[in-house]
Amino acid sequence: MMYLKLAWRNIWRNKRRTFITMASIVFAVLLAILLNSVKEGVLIKMQENVVSFYTGAVQLHKAGYWDEKTLDNSMTYSDSLVAQVVNHPDVDAAIGRLESYALAASEKYTKVCMVVGIEPENETLVTSLDEKIVAGDYILSDDKGVLVSEGLAEYLKLTVGDTLVIIGQGYHGVSAAGKFPIRGLIRFASPQLNRTMVYLPMTLAQQLFGAPDRITALVLNVDDVSDADRIERELSSEVGAHYEVMGWKVLLPELNQVLEGERAENVIFLFVLYMLIAFGIFGTVIMMTIERQYEFGVLVAIGMRNLKLSGVVVMENIMISVMGAILGTLISIPVVGYFYKFPIRISGDLQKAYENFGFEPIFYFSIAPKIFYSQTVVIFCVALVLSLYPLLKITRLKPVNAMRT
Repeated sequence: MMYLKLAWRNIWRNKRRTFITMASIVFAVLLAILLNSVKEGVLIKMQENVVSFYTGAVQLHKAGYWDEKTLDNSMTYSDSLVAQVVNHPDVDAAIGRLESYALAASEKYTKVCMVVGIEPENETLVTSLDEKIVAGDYILSDDKGVLVSEGLAEYLKLTVGDTLVIIGQGYHGVSAAGKFPIRGLIRFASPQLNRTMVYLPMTLAQQLFGAPDRITALVLNVDDVSDADRIERELSSEVGAHYEVMGWKVLLPELNQVLEGERAENVIFLFVLYMLIAFGIFGTVIMMTIERQYEFGVLVAIGMRNLKLSGVVVMENIMISVMGAILGTLISIPVVGYFYKFPIRISGDLQKAYENFGFEPIFYFSIAPKIFYSQTVVIFCVALVLSLYPLLKITRLKPVNAMRT
């Protein structure tokens, strides 16, 4: 207890030196939290955005559909199956879709497209499709018209009010052909989706493909995209082998690879950052040790053992490190909170580049608790390791030489 009091008094005996050392730790914690927050925030938002473009976080199909995506592998819409899925505590809703490739045509042009039968009112829960309308109006369940992606409409030279012809193959090989007025145009941030999508009300799509009461997928609206893996495992055991439940990592393997690569890159980036931070803190530790050479020499000369003196100095470094880490975390909370509420928007050429790749030109920040305590713990550990330097200097201290310094 006496040594703790001595260490505490030593800290405030030279306030300027203490504040300089503490400031280096505060800045290190703040910088590490900010950079990790924006990195993780961008990745999480990228994951949520891409998942919400179309696929949703979790889908349920008839077993074998994902390997051979044809209408022959569709399934009958079942109220009992929907009720069983929605009964899961983390699933808010389950919406049906009927999907198939077909040929979209205008008077002079044709192009392969993805025709999707949807439940218009429920589809907005997962993909916010109504917010992507750039011309015309959104469709309703009893509508006889269609929504066409902006890029596809531009290629076919069509606009709102024009007629779109769809030709394809329906359920069990029946012919699928029809003419549909275009009710609205939709714009996706993803260039691929923007060039290929046509949406019909579910009943109209089932009539077109000769597949009454059939769907190809149930898209699940979940509370948190990060829970998709757990929900996939739990539902797979509940619905049985007749169905397959797939999370977004299976539905979008390319996205999963990108995110894993970015997180691995983030580990390397943080390691470099910690190295730079360590050198910054180490500089203040060296300064503090050199300034106190005379003091250490006097204490050893009057009878204080080197080991006990080393313990006191380590206690001082622990106290300063704890205060610096806590203060840095407290300062970072409102800063990260502000950027979480008001993310940084990108403009100019960089904005166009982000949009061309289908990403929002915005730097989002994450407020996950792990970001705060993990960075604080790492910087605290770095500061403690660096306190070994004065410990080694003191154990080798020669009082006469130190008092001459």
